[in-house]
Amino acid sequence: MKTYIYFFILAFLCFFTIIPSITEVSYLTLADDAPVITYKGNTTNVSDVPMPPEGMVLIPAGEFRMGSDDPKDRKDARPVHTVYVDAFYMDQTEVTNKQYKAFLLENPQWQKERVNTEFVNANYLKHWNGNNYPSGRDNHPVVYVSWYAAIAYAEWSGKRLPTEAEWEYAARGGLANKKYPSGNMITPQDANYGMNVGDTTPVRKYPENGYKLYDMTGNVSEWCLDAYESNFYSTFPQDEIARNPLSGANSVDKLINSFTEVNRLQPRVLRGGTWINSDYFVRVACRDGVLPWFTFYSYGFRCVKDK
Repeated sequence: MKTYIYFFILAFLCFFTIIPSITEVSYLTLADDAPVITYKGNTTNVSDVPMPPEGMVLIPAGEFRMGSDDPKDRKDARPVHTVYVDAFYMDQTEVTNKQYKAFLLENPQWQKERVNTEFVNANYLKHWNGNNYPSGRDNHPVVYVSWYAAIAYAEWSGKRLPTEAEWEYAARGGLANKKYPSGNMITPQDANYGMNVGDTTPVRKYPENGYKLYDMTGNVSEWCLDAYESNFYSTFPQDEIARNPLSGANSVDKLINSFTEVNRLQPRVLRGGTWINSDYFVRVACRDGVLPWFTFYSYGFRCVKDK
């Protein structure tokens, strides 16, 4: 009898010696609601992880398959190639009218009556009255902004435009080989596209993707840093991984520091499709290229920040 008692005490002490060394416990729930404990070992203290800047989320570093081999997609999205991007922060939403107004008030050279017409067309901020956007549209994405104006805003805010590779990686939200952030199907409940609403919608109206980003497809097309080259993907070695690719410049910093000198006749990349476009044009692999001074009622942008 004593032997059993000693054995029980020893087992009891061993159990409570092991448990304190476990630093993370997660609970899984079975069909009968009985909790099951799984131990994951030591993890990083949450307090040691820096918080993303306000309104942004961290996009983790990683590899993904960029482009599309679907024969229905345009040739400029082919061939699929493997790309690696460093970690970065990205705005959860497109830049809004309210945010852009704050930029204008501190940067009068970009106000519609004063802006250098080398950097915009006559429709820049078309629906604005001076520095005031239309009533009730605080949280709608700003539109009728050029690539130059988008970069100026991003620089003012301590950020930059995403590269095309960063944009697609983030838009996929961690999904692989899917057409949309929601998977291989898209509905009017997933995004603002196909004239289902007939106008832009406030940011955050539709579900977020896997990286907690809103409106990565539809609503407005978003400017990227890259020059648009229809054959860009064909220049990538198929047996190698492209690291942080950028079209039209040797480095991100050089491009940003001299953006006003960028050739007006070299199209820049737009991504994501718009509230006007059919489901075909809001695929995450779909590319577009537009002259950097051009503004339109469905062109906007969001920003990123290096980690």
